Amino acid sequence: MSLAQVHYTSAAPGDEGTAGRFTAVGPGVSGALLAEIEPLLRHELPDGVPDHPSDGELRSLPQAFTYAALSDGSRLVSRSAPVRATGGGVGPGVRFHAHAVHLPPGVPLPGDRLPVEAWRSPHWVAVTPGGATPDPLTLPPGPTAVSEGLDDFAVSRGPWLAAVLADLRRASEPTESGGRPVVLVERQSADVARWLGLASVTLPRESAERLTFTTYTRRPGSSAARVVGVLPEDAEAARAAGLRVHVCAGQPPSAGGTDDAWAATAARVWRSRSPELFREARELPGEPFAAGPLAVTALCAGITLGPDERAAAAGWAADRPYALDAKRTGQLVEALTSPGIDDRTGPEFDAVGRLFGALEGRCPAAVTAPLAAMLVTEAVRGGNGSLELPRRDAFVGPEGAAVAERLAPEILTELSDTAGTRSVARTVQLLRVARLLGVDGTDALPGVVDRLAPALLAEAAAEGGTDTPDFAPALLELLDEQFEVRTALLGALDRIAPQDPGAVARFLERVTLPFTGTQALPHLRMCAEVPGAMATLGGDRAAVWHRVLRAAGLSPFAEPLVLRTAVGLVWEDRAPTVEEARLLLDAATSDSHRVAGTWARLVDAALGAPAAEPSATGTPAGPSAASTDEAAALAHDLLRGFPGEIGGRERAGLLLLDLVRELRTGAPEPGWAETVRTLCAQAEPIEPALRERAHAALVERLLAPDRPGAELYDFVHGDDTELIAAYDRTARTETVRTRLRTQPAYAADCFTVWTAHPHAGRTWPPVAAALLDEVLRPAVRAMSAEDVAEVEATVGRTGSSGRADAFRTWNRSSTLGRLGRRIAGRVRRGELRGKRRPTTPQASSGS
Repeated sequence: MSLAQVHYTSAAPGDEGTAGRFTAVGPGVSGALLAEIEPLLRHELPDGVPDHPSDGELRSLPQAFTYAALSDGSRLVSRSAPVRATGGGVGPGVRFHAHAVHLPPGVPLPGDRLPVEAWRSPHWVAVTPGGATPDPLTLPPGPTAVSEGLDDFAVSRGPWLAAVLADLRRASEPTESGGRPVVLVERQSADVARWLGLASVTLPRESAERLTFTTYTRRPGSSAARVVGVLPEDAEAARAAGLRVHVCAGQPPSAGGTDDAWAATAARVWRSRSPELFREARELPGEPFAAGPLAVTALCAGITLGPDERAAAAGWAADRPYALDAKRTGQLVEALTSPGIDDRTGPEFDAVGRLFGALEGRCPAAVTAPLAAMLVTEAVRGGNGSLELPRRDAFVGPEGAAVAERLAPEILTELSDTAGTRSVARTVQLLRVARLLGVDGTDALPGVVDRLAPALLAEAAAEGGTDTPDFAPALLELLDEQFEVRTALLGALDRIAPQDPGAVARFLERVTLPFTGTQALPHLRMCAEVPGAMATLGGDRAAVWHRVLRAAGLSPFAEPLVLRTAVGLVWEDRAPTVEEARLLLDAATSDSHRVAGTWARLVDAALGAPAAEPSATGTPAGPSAASTDEAAALAHDLLRGFPGEIGGRERAGLLLLDLVRELRTGAPEPGWAETVRTLCAQAEPIEPALRERAHAALVERLLAPDRPGAELYDFVHGDDTELIAAYDRTARTETVRTRLRTQPAYAADCFTVWTAHPHAGRTWPPVAAALLDEVLRPAVRAMSAEDVAEVEATVGRTGSSGRADAFRTWNRSSTLGRLGRRIAGRVRRGELRGKRRPTTPQASSGS
């Protein structure tokens, strides 16, 4: 069918206010379409056009070759070109003429050609034809016209090629319709048309047809085309409009690449002058702009690609192992394994590993052997621990022997290196490659596993969390492949477990090691048992300990270190209670605890035992006699069982506890108060509960009816503020108050003690006076007259007549201050009359 054509030219002289006018319109082009078409045909000349240009200058002016989509679904192909003015126009000597072809919806150009192929048509005219109907537009025959010279142009634009092709691809996507245009900056508008020619060859047809364009405009920001060309002087305005600008008419960009692997591959194809490969690549399966098909085609054609493109090719072929014939498969493998490549990356090796896995068993070993050799070489020399290694049978034959001979010394040297730090993944990879190549590493294995075992725990802890560590899959494969490594590594982990059983237990929760065979591995079995025991038995740590110890399968008498592991697992971050410590102590001999080092945990339990238990009301009820007795008994046994191991502040603390036991149950050596003070100082920093327990035991004994007078004298005159405060607190307890109310002899003794030392330092006198008034007085007032008389008589018998008088006066007095002065005077006078102060105080005197 004949396509309607339109001619438009600059305004004639006298047509003020108009940019131009239609001089010929073909049939079927409505007035509404003309209004939409007119802005597309206008041509704005660049600045600085001469008034009377020469023919060469006129030809050098930019032409706007345009392909536009119209609102009714039709399209327009046009050329707007400067022409010499014959009178009036845009400038004194230049005007423009636009020639357009209208394509109704669904109607292609003649020969089903792409719009850009009309660029070089010889039938674009610069004058309005004289006939009523313009001649139909004809196009050059075949694709040669549009592709002619594109190879040279692509090579000349090499630095920009990949980035521009990437943007042209994005501009051709359906979602880009109506988006912001891609701006190509060239000195000649014909070069913009050549860029579009490159796109028409590179892109699939449906994408190229969506690529609307104009090769020249002064106003790129207002253009509806997807690609626009501008001169260099208009580039800054395009940038200011926020457009994607490629300045291809100046210095090459310092970084002209792109992360679009398809575009990078397409650029290399063009620079290799092989555009026919685009058609071949489109015959392969895959998405239109997937890099894989084009990269495979390029590599098979001998074109050098970058690592991302090679990775795309290997990945595509791995996903479609049957898409290539034997010849092209061999070409691809040869290209990927070329010894001249020195920029391979981790993703590329991963893709090659997948390709090897896809081809192994489907292709002859001679085809896959280079891939296998490349993979193991990278595993050894490149340190890529994520590679999927080939199987052992991949190296049967001379290829395997050559690789093994080349890599064996490097593998053994690195495995034997004790100076450097090597990651777990690296060690595992080297061990797996050694077995793969048949390298004998028996001599190096003990040292390797001794370094690998602690590294496993350290790296897993460094990763944190509860997920499986990154190295775990490869490690488990190694242990499954190599029995001797599994045996040695599990043995090494079992040996280090007693040092940090908690870390080993946490590791085994994240990595399930295969130690269910015949190896004893008592410590590993305990570490594996503890999570389940904790979950089942909860807070019963003694029960957990018994269950974990049973999991070892060994008696602590036969293997004392199982004690250390069990204690570390159950009481990792805390000390046992006194009851739990007693259980541990009784579970094995002192020799076993000494070898295991668990005696230190028992010492911690004794020293850290609480000093008080809460009462029914929730307030502290004072030192617990039961816990105190148990802790003190434990301390006594520890001092006897580990005399050479316990020293320093721990020994002083345990001696203090042992003194507590003797104060409550026996007859300790004289000098109680001084001993308590000395041991507390030696045990610094002393646990507060232990200090409280020692003070409580001392003052309870000093408040007992049978306490030695010499000890009381030393205590009172020691002027120890903390001890006297403890005495004061204990004297005010209900136990003492009850004893005072019900035992006249005890009340008399306390009166004697609390009045006998009025000048014993600064701390004791006010405390004694307060006890007389606030503790003893209420007790005496609660007594019967007979009991009060007995108290008075007892005071007289054990003291002096002056002290008996003092009691009678005190009992009648209501003012403690007056009483205190009287008591002091009477006592002094009585002592001056008939007594001499004894050098060793007697228990009966209370002084």
